[in-house]
Amino acid sequence: MISLPYGHSSFSFDEEKEQARVLESRIREMKSTVPGRDLVRAAMDEPYGGVTLQELAKDAKTCTLIISDHTRPVPSKDILPEMLKDLREGNPDIAVTLLVATGFHRLTQAQELRNKLGDDIFEHERIIVHDCSENNVRIGTLPSGAPLIIDRRAVETDFLISEGFIEPHFFAGFSGGRKSVLPGVCDRKTVLGNHCGAFIASPYARTGVLENNPIHRDMKAAAELAKLRYVVNVVIDPEKKTAAAFAGDPFLAHAAGCEFLRSYCEVKTEPADIVITTNGGAPLDQNIYQSVKSMTAAEAACRDGGVIIEISECADGTGGDGFYHSLTECESPAALYKEFSETPQGETIPDQWESQILARVLMHHPLIFVTRPELRDIITDMKMIYAKDVDEALAKAKEIVGGEAKITVIPDGISVIVG
Repeated sequence: MISLPYGHSSFSFDEEKEQARVLESRIREMKSTVPGRDLVRAAMDEPYGGVTLQELAKDAKTCTLIISDHTRPVPSKDILPEMLKDLREGNPDIAVTLLVATGFHRLTQAQELRNKLGDDIFEHERIIVHDCSENNVRIGTLPSGAPLIIDRRAVETDFLISEGFIEPHFFAGFSGGRKSVLPGVCDRKTVLGNHCGAFIASPYARTGVLENNPIHRDMKAAAELAKLRYVVNVVIDPEKKTAAAFAGDPFLAHAAGCEFLRSYCEVKTEPADIVITTNGGAPLDQNIYQSVKSMTAAEAACRDGGVIIEISECADGTGGDGFYHSLTECESPAALYKEFSETPQGETIPDQWESQILARVLMHHPLIFVTRPELRDIITDMKMIYAKDVDEALAKAKEIVGGEAKITVIPDGISVIVG
């Protein structure tokens, strides 16, 4: 019997009775007995590229350090004290600005920053929250032709560095590294261009894929044009604690972190008739919008025409009116996918990428959504099938594909890279 996370509770599933294949990452094996700050210190003492942060800081009068915002579980209390220590040991007179990488998210609030950074850093460091709509300047053109417009504070500095964490990402391949610049501190226009329909439609814009991924290509170019020179990136365990750290050259350190994480997350499978997945429970399954992430893991494990069962509580509903209406008002998922895929890069609208990915999934798979009863009509309106629990969902799925179905279960769809 395995547990399928659902909000703050779970459903039980008898995988032996159903003769189901279970796909799980090895993330839970990643637990470290070493304090996170010690892991960061060790990584910074042996940086990728061979040059320490102290050495890099020597000739800089100013430094902008890009930090994560309230939406990311980055253990900044492990990372930032060591980075600030090395900056000032290398150059006691350096003026440091912490620039919060909100990307396209809402602005991070003061209390959220205090909770994330701790009282000492919050009260004694200069902290600026990036706004994607103002105080930005164009510094170049990305490989796709999109303008690179970024926060002025990231441009008007002698030394640009960042912190972050690495996890599988459902269209950028992995988070971390270059993502601190794009989308982290970029203008709205640049972020929307990076998430355009043509990029999302690329077969390389998938979880765990960096090579030939157009989204990654523009992100990497943005970091290069912005002259990002040093990063500290960590990998976290299921309790959100630092399990590994990678520091130094932005591209070498990030690549090493991605390969380390891949060794824990990549799973091999054969296409199944029915794939059951979850978004990992609360808070990650807070709405339908977020749940699209785990659907892409199921998509990669399911045969064409096979059924996907998504289990998400969605305590906050749809996750956005635009997202909801795009699915309810379209002629069909195929028509919506075509519309967004053909939308010019400069005309990308907010959240169209999530709608486009869900449409792609629905083009190839009936999708049964296990969630709260009050969302029944919303699920149906969005061209999915409602079920109140796993048993009902499985019965409906078997009606579609037949009783002798080959079943795969992915207990946490956002923690795996399906190969």
